[in-house]
Amino acid sequence: MSNTDWIVLIVTLSAIIIYGVYKSHTTKNLDGYFLSNRDMPWYLVLLSIMGTQASAITFLSAPGQAYTDGMRFVQYYFGLPLAMIVICIVFVPVFNRLKVYTAYEFLENRFDLKTRTLTSVLFQVSRGLSTGISIYAPSLILSSLLGWNIYTTNIIMGGMLIIYTVSGGAKAVAHTQKLQLIIVFTGMLIAGYLIVHLMPENVGFADALHIGGDNGKMNIITTGRTANGFDWKDKYNIWSGVIGGFFLALSYFGTDQSQVGRYLTAQNNRQGKLGLLINGIVKVPMQFLILLLGVLVFSFYQFHKAPVYFNETQVTSAMQTPYRDSLVAIETRYNSISPADVAAKTNLKNEYEIVLAKALPGEDINDTNYIFLKFVLDYLPKGLVGLLIAIIFLAAWGSIAASLNALASCTVVDIHKIFISKDMTEAEDYRISKLYSLGWGIFSIAVAEFASNLGNSLIETVNILGSLFYGVILGIFLVAFWFKRIKANATFYASVISEILIIIIYTADVISFLWLNVIGALLVIIFGYALQIFMKKELS
Repeated sequence: MSNTDWIVLIVTLSAIIIYGVYKSHTTKNLDGYFLSNRDMPWYLVLLSIMGTQASAITFLSAPGQAYTDGMRFVQYYFGLPLAMIVICIVFVPVFNRLKVYTAYEFLENRFDLKTRTLTSVLFQVSRGLSTGISIYAPSLILSSLLGWNIYTTNIIMGGMLIIYTVSGGAKAVAHTQKLQLIIVFTGMLIAGYLIVHLMPENVGFADALHIGGDNGKMNIITTGRTANGFDWKDKYNIWSGVIGGFFLALSYFGTDQSQVGRYLTAQNNRQGKLGLLINGIVKVPMQFLILLLGVLVFSFYQFHKAPVYFNETQVTSAMQTPYRDSLVAIETRYNSISPADVAAKTNLKNEYEIVLAKALPGEDINDTNYIFLKFVLDYLPKGLVGLLIAIIFLAAWGSIAASLNALASCTVVDIHKIFISKDMTEAEDYRISKLYSLGWGIFSIAVAEFASNLGNSLIETVNILGSLFYGVILGIFLVAFWFKRIKANATFYASVISEILIIIIYTADVISFLWLNVIGALLVIIFGYALQIFMKKELS
């Protein structure tokens, strides 16, 4: 990067940290630290919800996902608007009426302490690991493309946001997310404009979309049907998106404390619901536009030479192996083909990756996550590169900060104040909350330091990890709200059995991960009913 880029990067990140610390003043108790005294207007709730969901992985990986697989990933979000309506009708009023700090407090009222604890622990495990990946993913890409040390980058990525997250809690998180999103969306819009601007003079925005469409990249709606019937392993289609996406969104926004904690900060029911409903309206078009950047980059490379492989660091390593001559030969053939000959280039790229996998055994050779940032570094002007790198940090911070705040709140409220120290003063509550925020921050950085070979695109990896737990967690809440005949013990054991089965199903690789959210929720309900009947017979 140029000196100008470094200045833009440092100034932008420093401004966010200073602003977060400035906005961190709040009452020194649990209500102030975790819920910002429940005084947030709807627009801050909205921006906080969006900032928590849209991590750096969203902005880094989604364009690459569209570049390689087309727009069909947008179907993943089709169930979200309906989920927002259900959450506003069922979840929000209950949480606000009970004045809970975490969503899992409600489960103790409905069931018992062990069910509350189990659900909170499931959340903390899944969210703690996901937060580590949210640090590792952008760090890996930045370190690879810019030549930074991965371990140092992890520490910088996670460590800098801890400054304002630990000091200010929910209030600092919400206000910094507001500023972060403004910068992120501004930068992405500028990037989109420049992609079209850098194409030949006779090629405009509409032409770029036509090029993408002609090459199968505008596949917004897919049915999942093949000559052999419905493909249950197809990751993204209208049915997995509407049904599986609905269950995932219902679980994420209704039972994941990193999101529940965002709308619990609202001034009242109406403000929280408004933030959720508008999120349901804007999320799909927002994700559509982010994916559209990938289609534009694909069209751009029909007129400019695209690298045969986008992760230069791995190419450099492979060139030090006996496979160097094979790789050079394939790249030479690749570069001799017209950019418009997509089929031939795709075949040669696949051939190149096969050889690369032999040269670098055990390494993930999927370069989807490097496509957009490689374009940024190669073609965007000085200053804007620094801004786009800053955006990666800011988007990561928005989701990670909310996750750390949520993890700390669950550890304090669901674990510490029940099993470790029941009687603490407000000052002690505040102090231990900051310590747990710091502890989870260190834990997430540690996960990032040991993470490797994630496979797929990073945005898929995070969603797969969530799907392993979200269905079961959602099933517990659905039983709590709508299946009054199922009691505490039946729900607890049904949840344990269901979680084990979900892991077995995922390991067997027989169905797309989005369906795990549906299966997990249904298993809890079915086993819950069966166990409740069995337990009644045992008692009689």
